[in-house]
Amino acid sequence: MGQRSLLCLLAAAALAVTTSGCTVERHWGGSTGAGSGGKAKVGLVTKTNTNPYFVELRNAASAAAQAQGADFVALAGQFDGDNDGQVRAIENLMQQGATTILITPNSSTGVLDAIDRARKAGILVIALDTATDPATAVDATYATDNVAAGREQGQYVKAALGGTAPKLLMIDGTAGSTVDTYRHNGFLEGIGLKDGDPAIVGREPANGDQSIAQQKVENLLQRSTDINAVYTMNEPTARGAFAALQARGLTTQVVMGSIDGGCQGVENVRDGQYAATVMQFPRKMAEEGVTAAVEYAKTGKKPSGFIDTGSVVITDKPMPGVPSQNTEWGLQNCWGTK
Repeated sequence: MGQRSLLCLLAAAALAVTTSGCTVERHWGGSTGAGSGGKAKVGLVTKTNTNPYFVELRNAASAAAQAQGADFVALAGQFDGDNDGQVRAIENLMQQGATTILITPNSSTGVLDAIDRARKAGILVIALDTATDPATAVDATYATDNVAAGREQGQYVKAALGGTAPKLLMIDGTAGSTVDTYRHNGFLEGIGLKDGDPAIVGREPANGDQSIAQQKVENLLQRSTDINAVYTMNEPTARGAFAALQARGLTTQVVMGSIDGGCQGVENVRDGQYAATVMQFPRKMAEEGVTAAVEYAKTGKKPSGFIDTGSVVITDKPMPGVPSQNTEWGLQNCWGTK
């Protein structure tokens, strides 16, 4: 066993301890076979333990497990893209006797071998938020339809441009992830463009990070400031893009959209940093995942396929033909700290 795995196991035994790449909510002992009517033992593996979105997912799963009488452990990678950390987390949960593993995979393909080993050991594996490739690598996926969310953002930006041809910057997420790919492709579908179209003035990945996004947009604006639209993969990227645009005095000439629906993001929309965000519902993903885990422990019944947990455009500047809710509604339904 490697030093990192040993640290994670020690952390689990100590309860509620955070150590290198390992966050633990609760530790269980022993193993109970699924379908035997025993207590569910639910392990959650998120991409990181600091991103507010995954904090919300973890807190909601922990609360749902407590409410339904299930044991719960939460582990995470050290950073967005830490596939090795997630593999070690899956191995730790298998050793600890998990009956279900819920995972937001860093990469659609990077943890498939570990997931396969878990499933062969009789563990129910459910993807939350991020699909695997292929989707059948897990038993079921509870997530936003990210193509639809991207499409909704694109449709809004197109409508807000009012017939003006787009001059677009695209600030993507982590290259190779299904979330990044689906949102990117959905946005292009919604705005009516294809990759390689000359209307796309610039495109850069930012790994969902605000500081990286700001730097990438600053670099793109050095090439050209003749833009009127910005796609952002998530709200931290949108905040970084806004800072770069504001420094150049370009915020009033640009329609920018995003995706997440965190409370800070809704406040950003209300305050005019960007025109709209597409809200997703991590609490619902976590709650439904835990409910499926409890059912599996009791009866052996497994969920299957893709379960869409929904998305809603949030804006105070509604556009014809684009269903939306205002920021007041958004603040009542957002996730994270208000």
